[in-house]
Amino acid sequence: MDTSAARRSTRDWIVDTCLFLFAAGFGLLTGTERVRIAMPDPAWLFDLDQIVAAAGCAALWLRRRRPVELSMVLIALSTFSELVAGAMLVALFTVAVHRPPRTTGIVFGLSLVAGVVYVELRPEPDTPGFLLWLLGLTIQGAAVGWGMFIHHRRQLVESLRDRAARAETEAHLRAEQAQSRTREAIAREMHDVLGHRLSLLSVHAGALEYRPDAPPEDIARAAKVIRESAHQALQDLREVIGVLRAPVGELPQPTFADIHQLVAESVEAGMRIDLCQETDGPVPDSMGRTAYRVIQEGLTNARKHAAGADVRLRAAGAPGQGLTVEVGNAAPNATPNATPDAAPGIIPGADVVTAPGATPVAAPPALPGERRQGERHHQWRHGQGLLGLGERVALAGGRLEHGPTEEGGWRLSAWLPWPT
Repeated sequence: MDTSAARRSTRDWIVDTCLFLFAAGFGLLTGTERVRIAMPDPAWLFDLDQIVAAAGCAALWLRRRRPVELSMVLIALSTFSELVAGAMLVALFTVAVHRPPRTTGIVFGLSLVAGVVYVELRPEPDTPGFLLWLLGLTIQGAAVGWGMFIHHRRQLVESLRDRAARAETEAHLRAEQAQSRTREAIAREMHDVLGHRLSLLSVHAGALEYRPDAPPEDIARAAKVIRESAHQALQDLREVIGVLRAPVGELPQPTFADIHQLVAESVEAGMRIDLCQETDGPVPDSMGRTAYRVIQEGLTNARKHAAGADVRLRAAGAPGQGLTVEVGNAAPNATPNATPDAAPGIIPGADVVTAPGATPVAAPPALPGERRQGERHHQWRHGQGLLGLGERVALAGGRLEHGPTEEGGWRLSAWLPWPT
């Protein structure tokens, strides 16, 4: 059932009325010509012809509902009725517009057969039957051709509309995916930057809580570190929010040369780090950023999940060979190597932290609860940090590996391509 039949618009009413008047006018013109030339024999056939033509024209108001069935009935009536020819042409046109070309071809073929039957049943003495059939073929072919043209044009317009709607949907999805990737990148930056800063704050604040009776100079020194770390964290957060407010900007990114400052900050927080750097030539900025993030994530996880453990940091590589970055820590319960002449820390007898280029600073031990947690979970957790780090390294074309060591510690290693 055609949906247009149930909801006929003003345009549909106008088109249906015009086609009805065309069929009625075609029948009147044919009947007038028949009266002028010669009446059929027997005479009652003309009266029957008029009744059939009127019924066929009235049935055209149902052409949108059942076009194929109506056309078959009118084709059958056209085998003996010449006045119903106008209604049959309208029915053929409707089938060509609303039905597939295969159905249209079948109906058109049957109409041609009906023309042959009409010529045989009602021959004209003054006109050869072949000419009459050829005239009917021309008129019916024109009606069907016009209808198929409209049918294909509608299909083309509908396909263009679907394509435009699909393109709009795809553009919307691409915009959403771009926004999602941007949010993930910003979230990864916030995790890397703020996670490192806040872990430093946690270490020093925990030491102050553990020893509220520490000497004033040690408390002042720890408070200074907390204030500077909090200020830097707010500064980093302000830069990230600035990127959100002004997408044309870009968050300032660290380079490979900033690794020494990162290590110095971790040493000042009480970590024992052994840094070994063996690079041949300056490291490219994009690769240096990725290496910096790998080291930053490794130091942050070691500080949170392996408090008090020795950390080994190695960065080695050359152009054409790639850059290898490795961060590993021993088991937290391993006995550290203390330096006798180290500066006293907040807690007497604290372990000493040493790193190349950094001033030895006493490390406050973890709080009782933190130490127990470190002993239970000294292996780093597979959180969002490692997942985001894996995506970052994969985008750079490298490989990321992490897992426990035979000594009971943990190791994070990344290989990054270094073009020649």
